[in-house]
Amino acid sequence: MRAVRMMIVTAMVVVAVPAAAQGGQRGQGANPEARAAMQQRQNEMLFRGITLSEAQKAKVDSIQAAGREAMQAAMGGGMQDPTARQRMQELREKQMADIRAVLTPEQQAVFDTNRANMPAPGAGRRPPRER
Repeated sequence: MRAVRMMIVTAMVVVAVPAAAQGGQRGQGANPEARAAMQQRQNEMLFRGITLSEAQKAKVDSIQAAGREAMQAAMGGGMQDPTARQRMQELREKQMADIRAVLTPEQQAVFDTNRANMPAPGAGRRPPRER
C-alpha cells in the first residue's frame, strides 16, 4: 500500500512540475509569445467581420502598444491592489474607445456587437486556491 501511495505522489509531481514551469498565468506572468497570442485572439474576436485599412491597422497597433505600456505601469503595485485593478479597467475602456474612434460608423456597429459577444475578462479561469 505504501508503494502505491509513493507511486501516486511521484506521478503527481511528474505532471505538476512541468505544468508549473510553463507558466499557465495569463497577462503579467505570461511570456511575450503567450501575450502576443492572447492579443491576436482578442483582435480576431473584436474585428470579426471588419476589414481594416492599412492606416487603421497602424493606428490600432499603435493604440494597443501604448495600452500595453500603460498597463505595465499601472501594474507596478501588483494586481492585488484594488486601485490598480480599477486603473487597469479604466485603461482598457480608454483603449477600446480609442480603437473604436479609428473605425467608420459601419465598422463601429460591428465592433460594438463583437465586443458585447466577447467573454468577460477572466471568464473560465479557476478561482485562486486558498492558502
